[in-house]
Amino acid sequence: MRKVIVTTTINPPTEAVRKFQSMMGWELVVIGDQKTPQGYHLDRGIYVAPEEQEKYDAVLSEAIGWNCIQRRIFGLLWAHDMKAEIVAVVDDDNIPLSGWGENLAVGREVEVNYYETSLPAFDPVGATNYSHLWHRGYPLELLPRRDYSQRSRKTVRADIQADFWNGDPDIDAVCRMEHAPECEFSPAAFPMAANKMGPFNSQNTFLSGRCLRDYFLFPHIGRMDDIWASYYLQAKGFRAVWSRASVYQQRNIHDLVRDMKQEYCGYENNLRLVQDLVVDPESIANYLPERSMQAFELYKKHFNGA
Repeated sequence: MRKVIVTTTINPPTEAVRKFQSMMGWELVVIGDQKTPQGYHLDRGIYVAPEEQEKYDAVLSEAIGWNCIQRRIFGLLWAHDMKAEIVAVVDDDNIPLSGWGENLAVGREVEVNYYETSLPAFDPVGATNYSHLWHRGYPLELLPRRDYSQRSRKTVRADIQADFWNGDPDIDAVCRMEHAPECEFSPAAFPMAANKMGPFNSQNTFLSGRCLRDYFLFPHIGRMDDIWASYYLQAKGFRAVWSRASVYQQRNIHDLVRDMKQEYCGYENNLRLVQDLVVDPESIANYLPERSMQAFELYKKHFNGA
């Protein structure tokens, strides 16, 4: 089975990247950006420089833009061309813990803590030992109505395994400013799944290669790129399972007010979006700027005939 790790960076090889490149049974693809240091080098892995991305698809490159985390899209295409059966999307500040990437649920049936909710979306963070927090991209209007009382054990088949993160978790800027948490998630909460879609990110998530055509990190929508990608992918019928923390996030420096501004489109639209996607996944086009949809169409061309 071919397994590929995908990330992008503007830093020299970090502790996380050095550990990912040493993972036996995995191949690492790092996508460069214009701010990535010259002479970036991996001892074991593939570094895709900006000029190589331009050569691969200059029109898509232009549609995505530079100096943005969505350059990772080229890593998804590299993984597709490598015929990866499992793709891990990671951030370069998420340091893998012992057991990362082992005994994955992707592509097989797994017994989970299964939650049933009447709300339009499920928040996986609230189902942990940090019930006062919430996942980035969860509709804020639903926060006071979260209810985890309808829980059972159930076997599901996973297309996506979204692993959690000890240390600084993936919460939105409002939650982070209020709580500034340092987390150690209890393994007892995992794995979990739900009867409704829920947010997952692109910082520590495993995907079946079958997902790649429909998994697109929408550019030009700020910090909702991977969140809306997760909602769209689930609306297309792919099943997500959230699993135990397998990284420690030593978060790169962020301006939280800037982060909050980049999340506004989610604060305003996430609830309507998840409601619309259940009816028609392609309704996501109603929420995206034209340039973002153009990039998605260019991306999908690489899967024609696949």
